[in-house]
Amino acid sequence: MHLVFEDFLRTEYSEENLLFWLACEDYKKITSERELKAAAKRIYTEFVQVDAPRQINIDCVTREQIGKNISQPGPNCFDTAQRLIYGLMENDCYPRFLKSELYQALLEQAEQQ
Repeated sequence: MHLVFEDFLRTEYSEENLLFWLACEDYKKITSERELKAAAKRIYTEFVQVDAPRQINIDCVTREQIGKNISQPGPNCFDTAQRLIYGLMENDCYPRFLKSELYQALLEQAEQQ
């Protein structure tokens, strides 16, 4: 199901939200400190820093806090941003997805099986 939601977000040019959220979920599973640092830097570079290729829409205070902590990242360093993005998807993107033609087609297909 998350692949269909990702396809929908791509049509809205906002798939970075889901990709960031998923990257944070994977990040929390890392146990090696070296891997944690590398993954944190990758997430920061791809999603958080200003002008990142897939920059997420978070407030500047959260962005700055992550930037300060990125040299010594902990397992929860993206939690605030992840909560903000989850809320954005829950209250904005997901309701639109449920009304979308893509989702309606998926429902129809499921009912026919």
